[in-house]
Amino acid sequence: MQSSPLLLEEPIRMSSILEPSKPSFFPAMTKIVGTLGPKSRSVDTISRCLNAGMSVARFDFTWGDPEYHQETLENLRASVKSTKKLCAVMLDTAGPEVQVVNRTDRPISLQEDTLLVLTPDQNKEATSNLLPVNFTGLSKTVKKGDTIFIGKYLFTGSETTSVWLEVSEVNGDDVICLIKNSATLSGSLYTLHVSQIHIDLPSLTDEDKEVIRTWGVRNNIDFLALYTRHAEDVRHAREFISKLGGLKQTQIFAKIENFEGLEHFDEILREADGVIISRGNLGIDLPAEKVFLFQKAAIYKCNMAGKPVVVTRVVDTMTDNLRPTRAEATDVANAVLDGSDAILLGAETLRGLYPVETISTVGKICAEAEKVYNQDLYFKKAVKFVGEPMSHLESIASSAVRAAIKVKASVIICFTSSGRASRLLAKYRPTMPVISVVVPQLKTNQLRWTFTGAFEAKQSLIVRGLFPMLADPRHPAEFTGGTNESILKVALDHGKAFGIIKPHDRVVVFQKVGDSSVVKIIELED
Repeated sequence: MQSSPLLLEEPIRMSSILEPSKPSFFPAMTKIVGTLGPKSRSVDTISRCLNAGMSVARFDFTWGDPEYHQETLENLRASVKSTKKLCAVMLDTAGPEVQVVNRTDRPISLQEDTLLVLTPDQNKEATSNLLPVNFTGLSKTVKKGDTIFIGKYLFTGSETTSVWLEVSEVNGDDVICLIKNSATLSGSLYTLHVSQIHIDLPSLTDEDKEVIRTWGVRNNIDFLALYTRHAEDVRHAREFISKLGGLKQTQIFAKIENFEGLEHFDEILREADGVIISRGNLGIDLPAEKVFLFQKAAIYKCNMAGKPVVVTRVVDTMTDNLRPTRAEATDVANAVLDGSDAILLGAETLRGLYPVETISTVGKICAEAEKVYNQDLYFKKAVKFVGEPMSHLESIASSAVRAAIKVKASVIICFTSSGRASRLLAKYRPTMPVISVVVPQLKTNQLRWTFTGAFEAKQSLIVRGLFPMLADPRHPAEFTGGTNESILKVALDHGKAFGIIKPHDRVVVFQKVGDSSVVKIIELED
């Protein structure tokens, strides 16, 4: 089965499928991004989420005020301290989101085959026949026959809290629609999405900029999730955050949510630090039979570029249920086999009844899928894609991964200061964990001394297979000669403490010695 992304030993023992999975310190190589909210913001719950496998905490600013999210972040910091598990912070911007405003907060029942008016007049009260929206240009954007979706959470196909509309006519500023399915909208705000239509609003709104300028700077966010339609959106956001001092190192992840992002994907990928495939909105913009195709193509492009890719909306039903559906469990596994770096959980952890169990379940599915991931086939594709001549660092990194697999190393230890070397190792998808030893560098602006390293360490928490540890800043990252035995011993002890390195194991070490990159194979004694 060498041409398949699946690697199975044949004939496979069916009874082995029933054998329980072995527990490990790293639940999976694939990372899990958890959205923190009402059901997952206490210190106890966040601590259990971290222990279950969450490595990135997402703060969704489409709802909640900065004070609320700050309280949650303080609880996250307390949890990190108590569990001794690093966790990165992702700020997710609202972007140009068109919303229906229900100032009464009363549930609104909509009946199939009746007419509904969408109006920009927000002074009007929301009813079963009229909904005010916060966008004055809607009537100039849509035409008869267009499809509009409205819901508090994106449509899954089985819920009754979202509604599909078909535009019947445009009357001045108002849009008159035919309701295609009965639904009850509850709460004060619902998202409005027009299928395959350009909404003339900036990707980074004034509200987004204010949140980044205040909350983002205050908390030195590691990642900024940006609604992205064009490469220019990423360039504009990078220019904005580069002027904010503390966010110069913040990575920008492009959220691909609609047909415009799909059409400009290649240019966006070149500009962004990573990609989030937002399948909720994409599932509305694309025909159902095309969603998988975009997912596979986009993940492949990200893999070949060596940039992390995150998949969303995998276990929607676990918002209310303790177990995923069969289709959802298979969907998670396929995302891993496609090459995803991370799985992003939204409503499942934000408002779901089982946030910890959801993270644990997704982690277990990822770990099982990784066991049958065809690394050999992937490695050949990656090497072929890069072509010749390879850069010096990429050549050594790919060789280190190949050597680690050939000698059946239990772990790869990589010394880095910028994180680039460890990301290159991860690009070739080694079958064993990569301990990324981030060695801080001392810098000065003539007024004060600062250490780098915290950003680099936490930003690897979204990359498949990378597990960072911060080294003692007194040890240099680039050695002028020989091996810095003390820092290597710390890394080995770190691996032994968590049970991933055992006596007689082989370990591959990747480091810089002067101007050269060196790969060493170490066989451990008792």
